[in-house]
Amino acid sequence: VQVEESGGGLVQAGGSLRLSCTASISIFSIHVMGWYRLAPGKERELVAAIMSTVTTYYPDFVKGRFTISRDNAKNMMYLHMNSLKPEDTAMYYCAANPPGLGTYTDFKDVWGQGTQVTVSS
Repeated sequence: VQVEESGGGLVQAGGSLRLSCTASISIFSIHVMGWYRLAPGKERELVAAIMSTVTTYYPDFVKGRFTISRDNAKNMMYLHMNSLKPEDTAMYYCAANPPGLGTYTDFKDVWGQGTQVTVSS
């Protein structure tokens, strides 16, 4: 199983970006998909997750600004990011069945290569 992100870039503070993630298998069959980010000098953090039940999870620092969604017909998962701040600057990773968010019977812990998001002030 492989996942691949796209859609990062440079944006001014207050702007928006949409990240996309596709998988080598049907995302409909993936129990949990998530977006994580890693900034220099910081630990990796979860920014959004979506379950096969379409239940979503957001940490407080992105609530109201980020929206995660999945389009099973297009085999895509998205992260819509609005009101971006300079502190959102990071490498963003798509993950399939990531650790800590569920119990998986088929595969787990699949990560993409990341896409860079840079927010200028």
